[in-house]
Amino acid sequence: MNILLVFAFLFFVGSVFGWVLELFFRRFFSKNNPERKWINPGFCVGPYLPLYGSGLCVLYLIAGIRPYINLGNPISDTVALLLAMALAMTIIEYIAGVISYKGFRVRLWDYSNEWGNIQGIICPKFSLFWGMLGVAYYYLVHPNILDALDWLSHNLAMSFFIGVFYGVFVIDLVYSTHLLNTLKKLSEENKIVVHVEELKARIRKSHDERWIKYNFFLPFRSDTSLAQHIKAMKAAQKEQRANKKATKTM
Repeated sequence: MNILLVFAFLFFVGSVFGWVLELFFRRFFSKNNPERKWINPGFCVGPYLPLYGSGLCVLYLIAGIRPYINLGNPISDTVALLLAMALAMTIIEYIAGVISYKGFRVRLWDYSNEWGNIQGIICPKFSLFWGMLGVAYYYLVHPNILDALDWLSHNLAMSFFIGVFYGVFVIDLVYSTHLLNTLKKLSEENKIVVHVEELKARIRKSHDERWIKYNFFLPFRSDTSLAQHIKAMKAAQKEQRANKKATKTM
């Protein structure tokens, strides 16, 4: 089977699955969503997260080297493989976080309050999460991945849908990059770093308070300009810092 089609399929599956996983995580577990609302977890419009798509491709490659790992003990070999998966996913997360933070002054996620974090982008807690995801992939997904790819090769209609996915994805990526540049400009004007989860929650709350319909797949669309929302975010962050400072001096 064409290797490009294999990775196209894996990226598609990983991106969609990751979006669903993050959707439920942010709905029921995220500290940035205390009201437990359904919030689109992605920065793109569509239901996919490229970080997970890239991650699944990397996990597939790492799992493929299992026969070449020989530490003298099958258990040690498997542990080394799973640690490599966790490390690889953490590196992917770090690269994505650095690009958004350094390149666009935007935080797609923030681990600043987590123990052992590095620049608020990665931390041991979520590296453990990536490790658990690697275990799930290796034992539950990878043994069946060849069957899935064989099925794909005999169902060309699925290849058509994957092609449609990438057509939509490219258009979405252009739109999202434009939005990132807009947020970068606003963040520079206001001299703050835009926290995406906080901004989404702020826009949704503003809509709910005024009984205005909230667009789940276009979470940054609002009758109030993004500039006003970011100014309000800046004021709220300033107030939080002042309260923390006052608490420390008491």
